[in-house]
Amino acid sequence: MTRTLRTATLLVHQGRDRDPATGAAVVPIYPASTYHHTAGKPGEYDYARSGNPSRDQVEEAIALLEGGVRGFAYPSGMAAIGSALALLKSGDHLIAPDDLYGGSYRYLSTVLPQQGIEASFVDVTDLEAVAAAIRPRTRAIFLETPSNPLFKITDLRGIAALARERGLLTLLDNTFMTPLLQRPLDLGIDIAIHSATKFLGGHSDLLAGLATTADPEIARRLKFFHNAFGAVLSPFDSFLLSRGIKTLKLRLEAGQQGAQILAERLQAHPAVARVYYPGLEGFAGRDLHFSQAAGAGAVLSFELKERKGIVPLLERVQLPIIAPSLGGVETILTHCWSMSHAAIPASVKEQLGIRETLVRISTGIEDPEDLWDDLEAALAP
Repeated sequence: MTRTLRTATLLVHQGRDRDPATGAAVVPIYPASTYHHTAGKPGEYDYARSGNPSRDQVEEAIALLEGGVRGFAYPSGMAAIGSALALLKSGDHLIAPDDLYGGSYRYLSTVLPQQGIEASFVDVTDLEAVAAAIRPRTRAIFLETPSNPLFKITDLRGIAALARERGLLTLLDNTFMTPLLQRPLDLGIDIAIHSATKFLGGHSDLLAGLATTADPEIARRLKFFHNAFGAVLSPFDSFLLSRGIKTLKLRLEAGQQGAQILAERLQAHPAVARVYYPGLEGFAGRDLHFSQAAGAGAVLSFELKERKGIVPLLERVQLPIIAPSLGGVETILTHCWSMSHAAIPASVKEQLGIRETLVRISTGIEDPEDLWDDLEAALAP
């Protein structure tokens, strides 16, 4: 498949859009764990941990979509993050955002130290603060932008330039934006990572993670660990993920349109103290965001003025799924304090501004007017 096709076309056709053996419009699910070695010699496939035709399709797809040289599919987003961070070794130091997904915070703050790797959490929107946090043993910078859940916007070009100057690896969780709205490798980032459970899968029916890089040497190292460690995506989940990717453009455009409507109306609601969404006029970081991304995305956060409004909201709302996830065709509402960021200590959440009054919404493909009617009723006094 040519690399000159536009992203929307690549979403549909991916690396291979038909079965080479039969011409079927869908690449089959290959459940085989092992493959015949003709005359004792392996062919393209020898053992499913090392390669599988169903998995190859989504690995090729993420590389094409992000502009990478090779892609890797994992059984969850955290498996993708952990495997990419396995490029570090004991004694290394990592810089990470002070505002990031709770699961990532848990991994960086509890698992990496057990491996002898220390993480410093800093405001990565401040390039001077990032530069000041670099130590002789610093080897990488891990990023989210927009951050989860406070939508801090990081200058990816600036971080990439600083990292190149200091010889550091850069990794970005691009789950919120997807390759349709933001291509970090084009901005100088070394590794793009996705929880494909979210927008890329899009239907809340699978767990998956993806990673890709434009650097052949980094790709070689990722491949070695992928095969050695064995955290690979199953053939069936690869099929589901490939199917989900095909409709990303339609789903994300619908969700983004709905998110803009909800954000504007929530901003004017008397029960709401603040809305975090890059699509709003006056949003901090808006100009920077749109200098490196093609849209505001389908996720927003908002704070209620009063803590006592949270329980009625969660009890009354009818349409959204209340869950610690995002990116599905159905709207998903998350109470960040107790769900997506439960792994972060309360004192740290308070310090960062992640309060008990904070709610995140991943807007699905429902009619925005129905979503608003439901939210407005749930927010009523």
